[in-house]
Amino acid sequence: MTDLSAFPITKKWPATRPDVLQLYSLPTPNGVKVSIALEETGLAYEPHLVKFDTNDQLTPEFLSLNPNNKIPAIIDPAGPGGQPLALFESGAILVYLADKTGQLMPADPARRYETLQWLMFQMGGVGPMFGQLGFFHKFAGKDYEDKRPRDRYVAESRRLLGVLDKHLQGKTWILGDDYTVADIAVFPWINNLIGFYGAGDLVGYGDFGQVDRVLKAFVDRPAVQRGLQIPNRG
Repeated sequence: MTDLSAFPITKKWPATRPDVLQLYSLPTPNGVKVSIALEETGLAYEPHLVKFDTNDQLTPEFLSLNPNNKIPAIIDPAGPGGQPLALFESGAILVYLADKTGQLMPADPARRYETLQWLMFQMGGVGPMFGQLGFFHKFAGKDYEDKRPRDRYVAESRRLLGVLDKHLQGKTWILGDDYTVADIAVFPWINNLIGFYGAGDLVGYGDFGQVDRVLKAFVDRPAVQRGLQIPNRG
């Protein structure tokens, strides 16, 4: 049996199946990227819930795995060369899982880089902008009489949705017929924007029919439906 005792995080979240990939996460848009990818690939894994309401992400055990105190993070006991690999940052984890399984990433080098550019589009644009919009709209907006911060993120979120909507014309997925980590990165954030954040009307989501078409196809996938609930909040 694999020994993961060298990783301090396993003291707080013991591995009952140390031979499989360990996922430390919460079902947020960034967290479910990895659980969805794991469900899509069929790779065996054990999820561990990192609770923000008790500041689990700030504990020494979690910081030993991710010093940036963000979810998700993983330990793969069967990493490169057969050695355990600890990894954080959802985008990096998605690329790693795609490479490990040979799934969710086109084999053609040019198509691979196209996939990576849309993954970076989410990491550098969609995630930060939608997250700030959610903060000012759902959480702290009532505390700010000046709506210019919120409106700045509304405008940028609309712009990003417009970029994606135009790109999706005539395509099944972001990379055309290929379902990839780019879709798994982008669409949980859009689902969260109109769902949990309740910002659909605010951003005029009805103007982006292509985005909505592909989002519906995305959430209809059984692996996505499972991944959106993992780890179970208990």
